[in-house]
Amino acid sequence: MKTSEAIELASNHLKELKGFVFDDLSLSKPDSTEAAVNLAKIISKLSPLVGNLIEFNTVEFLNGIEEFKPFGFWKRQDPGFPDALFEGSIIPAPGFEIKAWFPLATEITARFKDSQNHFNLDQTYVVMLAWLPEFLIYGQPKIIDIVVVSGLSIAQARDNHYHKPPDYLVLEPEDTTARTRNLQQTNTNGYKFQGTPSEFEEAKKVVENWGVGGLIYKPTQEYQDQIRELMEKYRYRLDTNFAKMDRIVHDEIEMFKSRVYDTLCMGLSVADWRRLLASRNDAKIKQGLQQHLDIN
Repeated sequence: MKTSEAIELASNHLKELKGFVFDDLSLSKPDSTEAAVNLAKIISKLSPLVGNLIEFNTVEFLNGIEEFKPFGFWKRQDPGFPDALFEGSIIPAPGFEIKAWFPLATEITARFKDSQNHFNLDQTYVVMLAWLPEFLIYGQPKIIDIVVVSGLSIAQARDNHYHKPPDYLVLEPEDTTARTRNLQQTNTNGYKFQGTPSEFEEAKKVVENWGVGGLIYKPTQEYQDQIRELMEKYRYRLDTNFAKMDRIVHDEIEMFKSRVYDTLCMGLSVADWRRLLASRNDAKIKQGLQQHLDIN
């Protein structure tokens, strides 16, 4: 089996997880609207726990696919990248990075910082799984939608979106292949210009000297050396919001977000629930919960 065939097979099966309910965890129905409002404000804190449940169950699910058994098995990597990696005779080994998303939160907070160079064979894909409790704020966690996207395409979309020299730079990690595995670096970082206006004009001239295509991001050593020279001459700060999935502007992820927000749940769309629960009007929230969740 080829890597591309394995990715396609696994992706098609993973999409069958839509509607899957995790019986490992359950939240009781609130006994008052006051308790419901309080629960609605903290329910997102379950995301790390549900994210781990999703990772465990996804790897178990993949290992239940009969077509993979003659070639090897899927294993969960914690820590490690990607979260699910195939170990066996399929070379290069296909893998899936798993991202859980609670769509009532303010944004998709998961990040994707791995270098384009890490996906040069397009062997790793990202699985995004949107989840909600069965009854919006109580019940068992349920997967409401799934998307599987090429990791390489996400890394390219991220770098093309952020990289705007000299104002904003995307920088590849140093070559750390000689280090032990736990010390190797594969993450890119974003840096924002912090110099004076006159320094910025100087920096623009430096970038102009990079020639045709100088503004187009490249993960090559030659191009990265030019970026590092720029950072040595002028002040830049590390951008702590770099690479959030919600800000990458990737077509498939944007379509997935729209689809999730349009999903109906307990009488309202997810987008409408998100707006309601994010408001500071507790009376309005109570009214909505009472009406749609039958909480008195």
